Amino acid sequence: MLARICRSSFQLFQSRSTIAAQIFSNRNNILSENLPKFCTAASKFPAQEVLPSDQDNLNITKETIAQVNELVAQGKEGRLFAVVHLCGKQFKVTAEDVIIVEGYWPPKNGDEIKLEKVLLVGGRDFTLVGRPILPQDVVSVKATVIEKDLSHTKTVFYKRRRKQYMRINFFRSQMTMLRINEVAISGKINEHSQIRQHSRTL
Repeated sequence: MLARICRSSFQLFQSRSTIAAQIFSNRNNILSENLPKFCTAASKFPAQEVLPSDQDNLNITKETIAQVNELVAQGKEGRLFAVVHLCGKQFKVTAEDVIIVEGYWPPKNGDEIKLEKVLLVGGRDFTLVGRPILPQDVVSVKATVIEKDLSHTKTVFYKRRRKQYMRINFFRSQMTMLRINEVAISGKINEHSQIRQHSRTL
């Protein structure tokens, strides 16, 4: 009796599995028939990316430089900012900014200086990036020393474990305050000034 029940249940399971397999196979056939057929011959010829030629890049560069020079000539460059290298640090400045240079620096109060290491100058419509710095005849960043003072008192505490050694030192570092007077583009871009050759003297 038990063997008949097991045999009948096994036959029922086989019939259900075959029905399910037929349903899935029919469904796959229907899906494969409805899917669009693509041409496999196109895969033999991979798509090639069309890159602009050197002449196209040169034309784009010339047009961009001409537009920037036109904006500068018309005075429509807007408010400019600059990144300058000063005493081992970089400062992002614009007109009427005040920056603090820490450490000893020779200029005195009231001295007007021109910052020559200009890494970058930008505005609303364009940005000039130096490699590594911009030419001095193209960009002009002028500043005035407004104050030389000492910083707040700084505390340095030294201690050595199990040596009964403790020291407290106080110091104030020198500071120089600069006011940026002007950030301007003083010449045309991509037009190098004539190089003058001097005779060598020994």
